Amino acid sequence: MIAEDGEQLGIVPLDEALQTAQKAGLDLVEVAPNAKPPVARLIDYGKLKYDQKKKDHESKKRQHVIRIKEVRFRPRIDDNDFETKIRNATRFLAEGFKVKITIMYRGREMARQDLGEDLLKRIQAALDGVAEIEKRGELEGRRFSIMMAPKSGS
Repeated sequence: MIAEDGEQLGIVPLDEALQTAQKAGLDLVEVAPNAKPPVARLIDYGKLKYDQKKKDHESKKRQHVIRIKEVRFRPRIDDNDFETKIRNATRFLAEGFKVKITIMYRGREMARQDLGEDLLKRIQAALDGVAEIEKRGELEGRRFSIMMAPKSGS
């Protein structure tokens, strides 16, 4: 058994340990149940839980969450649709999101993957001043994706 101040009280029977905890107005908490004999400590359990909750809350505050938005394109996209999707991607990047650009192939479009490459070059040119490529993806089934992040200077 360990006292509240960290002093070792030695091996104490359970009944005696519970009485000691009750007299001190503290809780008897089992710290190492697998040890021989098990180790217990006299502490204020409510205060321990409160401190732990506060510590968890503080660590969550400092945590940075990466937010991702996805914009999907098709290889044979029309100019107006392209401009709309680029405008959305630019807005997301301005708001601090990372943008996942996905080019989806359907049917026979898989035979013309060069159209997707041309589209990708158009997208890069349109987002050149706003974003930089963070990760160039690979073809996964019928989808090709790249990850773009806001430029550091903006």
